[in-house]
Amino acid sequence: MTALKQTCAALLRDKNFIQHTWCDARDGRRMDVIDPASGETIGSVPDSGAADALAAVDAAQAVFPAWAARPAAERARLLKRWHALILSNQEALGSLISLEQGKPLKEGIGEVLYGAAYVDWFAAEATRGYGDIIPEAVPGRKMMVLKEPVGVVAAITPWNFPLAMIARKIAPALAAGCTVIAKPAEDTPLTALALVWLAGQAGFPEGVLNIVTASRERAPEVVDVWLADSRVRKITFTGSTPVGKHLARESAGTLKRLSLELGGNAPFIVFDDADLDAAVDGLMASKFRNGGQTCVCPNRIYVQDGVHDDFVSRLSKQVAALAVGPATHPDSQIGPMINARAVEKIERHVKDAVRLGARVMVGGERVRNAVADGPNYYLPTVLTQATPEMALSCEETFGPVAPVFRFHTEQDVIAQANDTPFGLAAYFYSNDVRRIWRVAQALETGIVGINEGAIAAEAAPFGGVKESGYGREGSRYGLDDYTQTKYLCQGNLG
Repeated sequence: MTALKQTCAALLRDKNFIQHTWCDARDGRRMDVIDPASGETIGSVPDSGAADALAAVDAAQAVFPAWAARPAAERARLLKRWHALILSNQEALGSLISLEQGKPLKEGIGEVLYGAAYVDWFAAEATRGYGDIIPEAVPGRKMMVLKEPVGVVAAITPWNFPLAMIARKIAPALAAGCTVIAKPAEDTPLTALALVWLAGQAGFPEGVLNIVTASRERAPEVVDVWLADSRVRKITFTGSTPVGKHLARESAGTLKRLSLELGGNAPFIVFDDADLDAAVDGLMASKFRNGGQTCVCPNRIYVQDGVHDDFVSRLSKQVAALAVGPATHPDSQIGPMINARAVEKIERHVKDAVRLGARVMVGGERVRNAVADGPNYYLPTVLTQATPEMALSCEETFGPVAPVFRFHTEQDVIAQANDTPFGLAAYFYSNDVRRIWRVAQALETGIVGINEGAIAAEAAPFGGVKESGYGREGSRYGLDDYTQTKYLCQGNLG
């Protein structure tokens, strides 16, 4: 921890940022930030309440008209400066991510580059918020469509990608001309504070970007202020489906715009005609990134009869070779889980699966050794003989556990893959062109990886269907979520 903390020391901030001022919570309360690798305290940040949430709204609303009126090219230039500062601090930011979130340093730096790509993308998109001229239906009348910023945006972000998720929300909001209030996850606030500090260094005007931190216990107090305040015109949230449903219900009173990227239960399907080496590599990339703690991780691996045993053998060898350890260890590929609750859920899922007949091929228990000497490590795990009755079939495990289900026919596996209220991502491997189009169209998800395990990109729309939420992040569609459409009709021109 010491080496990581030294690397990122210049970026450490321990206060809220409101109206371009670093400040404590109004009531002085604070909360500790914990290193998940060791359980040690890294530092502390404000444990904010309703008064702090309201101050952030006041600041964002006061400057919204002026920021919205800024030429798009000026907003783009500021985003470009922010992007350059992120890149020039990538090692320090990557170390900070690893310090408070636990992922290996290589992955931490990779997240910095991934998040920075969204800032760069939306810097360009800021100048492309085009409207339309509608062909006149009546002589002497002009009809036009403008795209305008929605207003003050509240961004609520998760702990698993503490830089990328907040960048993916703030960048399009600022590009569109919105002002922002943000609350990062209580487990990983330091990365978000550092990112906002860099935005301040880039020259964003006071009040345009504000951030408050809060504990799990006080987060509802902060968010409830934003839900009730009619000046907050949009909420963008990444997190669990139950919380997303709460936000949808409570925002109805002021009819806010919502972007909700919620829970997932991604299927990963391997057909008999698949390239098995490519399928195993794709599963390793998609399942074990960030220790399995991503919303698009495959949660259910379906393998067809003819290749099931061969696939499991190849997968088990690769999973058994994964190195578990803290970010400070150069060979680490799987870091600690975020906290004790996460490990307890993984243990519960694995024990339930074994009780119901699953077979442990690799892993299946906590790990504690000279390298991974901490409370929150769990061995990468492969289970076979998984069935729909197991908890891991219908709940996100959010950990390094790969349960393998055997299937017989294409029709059967499509039915199983879609038998969930969630619909964020899905993956499948096949070399049959006709099957590829059938399956891609039949899967009920917002994202489909076809012979590919790495699906996220700033140029692509990210989001789900069904109870995985609505709205899209990234791509040209991502800017639309922060704008509203205004129709102008001018007559008597003949």
